[in-house]
Amino acid sequence: MKIVVLDGYTVNPGDNPWPGLNGLGDLTIYDRTPRVELLARASSADVLVTNKTVLDRSALEQLPDLKFIAVMATGYNVVDTEAGREMGIPVSNVPAYGTDTVAQYVMALMLELCHHVGEHAVSVERGEWQASPDWTYWKRPQIELRGLCLGIVGFGRIGRRVAELGTAFGMKIVYYSRSGSGGDFAKAKQVPLETLFSKADIISLHCSLDETNAGFVNTALLQRMKPSAFLINTARGQLINEGDLALALRQGFLAGAALDVLAVEPPGPGNPLLDAPGCLITPHMAWASLAARRRIVQATIENIRAFVSGSPVNVVNPVRNV
Repeated sequence: MKIVVLDGYTVNPGDNPWPGLNGLGDLTIYDRTPRVELLARASSADVLVTNKTVLDRSALEQLPDLKFIAVMATGYNVVDTEAGREMGIPVSNVPAYGTDTVAQYVMALMLELCHHVGEHAVSVERGEWQASPDWTYWKRPQIELRGLCLGIVGFGRIGRRVAELGTAFGMKIVYYSRSGSGGDFAKAKQVPLETLFSKADIISLHCSLDETNAGFVNTALLQRMKPSAFLINTARGQLINEGDLALALRQGFLAGAALDVLAVEPPGPGNPLLDAPGCLITPHMAWASLAARRRIVQATIENIRAFVSGSPVNVVNPVRNV
């Protein structure tokens, strides 16, 4: 059994080894795989492991030996799962590895929007405190979370965990869920999407991306927001119409945004959010704590082990007779 890891660097840049994976077969690990090298590297593989390397229909059709794909993430849109199903290639993902670490990162973004800790630390480094006539100063208003309304779009594992953390800060929680279920979280109130955007002081996106909601955060919704409100996105960049958000920030429909994801990653120089006022952008790192990456590696190994044993788990495209 030949196993090829196409892009192992983001999950293991050197601090997160692959214990036991080489015992499952002949293993080759690449840090990154450019598209032009994909077929040469994957041509004789029985198992492909990918994080963000795209395996579309055209690629799968040229890999006759491929038997299984392990995605090192919860989202699996980098793989044409329907093509895999048609070809008898099951695809497994890693569910629920990042609930706590992503929720924690959301709170970090929220607190940065409210306190601008980094900006004030840089101010001190520049000597502004030493030169101040007063014993204290702040360059931006400081915002207390208690009593504010946190609106959560998507109320799955991560959304509910963010709600728990927001509640610990004394925030009021409203949420919108297409499934209509808030689980057992009694302290949150379900509201229509338009109401959430009008009511919330801070909005955090936690919904999956599909063809029905791409770009749903648009001018119509952004104009409903309070001028003092913030938008946070750690889900998928394509959920937001980036041109509309940039314009909304410039026109003052909302006070600011904190985005860990963009529609195209890395962003090109023409992305309108790169120089939008009040827009904090981080490089898609909310998922990447060492603890979470260790869970990814271990779960991926277990997915491959289960496939080798004939009983694959976490399969997102059920295939007959596999």
